[in-house]
Order: sequence, then structure tokens, then C-alpha cells
Amino acid sequence: MFARKKEHRQANVDMSVLDHLDELRKRIIIIAVVIFAATLISFFFVNNILDILIKPAKELELIYTTPAEAFMSQIRLSFIAGALLTLPLTLYQVMAFIMPGLRNAEKKVVAPLIIAMILLFFLGMLFGYYFVFPIILKFFLGFATEQLMPFFTISAYISFTVSFLVGFGGAFQLPIVFWFLGYFGILSSKFLRKNRKYAILVIFILAAILTPPDVFSQILMAIPLLALYEVGTILVQLTERRRAKLEKVEEL
Repeated sequence: MFARKKEHRQANVDMSVLDHLDELRKRIIIIAVVIFAATLISFFFVNNILDILIKPAKELELIYTTPAEAFMSQIRLSFIAGALLTLPLTLYQVMAFIMPGLRNAEKKVVAPLIIAMILLFFLGMLFGYYFVFPIILKFFLGFATEQLMPFFTISAYISFTVSFLVGFGGAFQLPIVFWFLGYFGILSSKFLRKNRKYAILVIFILAAILTPPDVFSQILMAIPLLALYEVGTILVQLTERRRAKLEKVEEL
């Protein structure tokens, strides 16, 4: 009898796992279909998207060196644009999948966290596009002479631009990461202030990874990262004060 009960419980567990896997499959399919649709739509506007990317370079003309390079680069750019446009929906599907397994207190944190992540990601991309990217392009184009003309292939330019802008979007997640860790008591403001000098070193290493391989780009990314580090420290300090107040209320 005990064996039958054990088998019954095991069957329920297996069914639960299969249900979760089926739900995960459905959500992945939804994400893939939406990104595919957004990619098709973006392809019809790919020239407009490319014009936006080229705008900081003003009169820069792109070239392609192989027969299929221009077409494949446009498809790639369309996919990137589709993935970025549907990023909120993608994160919503991820959130909807993990929410049932969270506690009520954790659910209250996850939704604002994901919204803040999306906003900061696009804010980081906009900051990089309007304030940093034009300076970098101007710096590199300044090496042009009558004997050395700048001719960028479309694939190289897209890779350079997208990696730079997405890198800025990712870098702007730093305060959210700090706030999240501070909320659960994993990270303290005292620790952040004490290890600031090591953080500066890590920030420059991250800037080297996230940006194209040149010192100028790395410095321009490191500066806002340092500012975001300080913002994250302040957010952790605020969460500590809030947690201390709640503990006092519970004691009373």
C-alpha cells in the first residue's frame, strides 16, 4: 500500500514537471513567433533603421564586398530590431512562467524589477546613441586623410553599432542588480563603498568586454558605469533603511 502511495506521488510529480515543460515550450514558441513576425515587419523598414544607425556618422557611405553581404546584413539588422522591439513581451513571457513559483512578497518585487530593467536598457541605448556614439564616430573618422578614406562595410558597421548600443543598455542594468541584491540582503552599501577601488577596476574590464576593442570606447562606457555604481550604492542604502524600519515595526 505504501508503495502504491509512493508511486502515486511520483506520478503527480512527473506530471507536474511535464506540465511545466509543456508550458515552457508554449511560451518559447510564442516568443519565437512574435520575434519572427517583428523581424518580417522590420525588414520592410530596414533602410529606415539603417538610416537611423548611420545618422550620427552624417554623410558616411557603407559598402559591401561580397554579393550576399548587403542582403544578409539587412536580415540580421531586421532580426536585431525585431528582438529589441519585442523585448518587453519576451520578458513578460519569462515573468509569467516563473511567477507561479514565487512567494507573494517576491511577486511584488519581480514585476517592478522587470519594468525597470526594460526602461533602463532602452535608456542606456538612447544615452549611448545620442551622447557617446557620435563622439566615438567623430574620433575614428578624424583619422581620414586624402590618402586614407573611410569605407565601412555594412556588416562591420552594424556589428560595431549594435554591440556598442546593446552594451550600453546592458551596462545600465547595474543599479537594478545592486538593488535586487540589496533587497534580499545579499549586498550591503558598506561593502560597496569599501570595495569601490576594486569596482573601478572591474568596471573598466567590463567596459573592455562590452565595447568594441578600443580604449576610447572603453573610457566613454566606464564613466557612466562609475556613475551607475554610485546610484546603485544609494539604492542599496535606501533598501537597508527601509528594511531596518520594517524590523523596528515588527519588534513593536
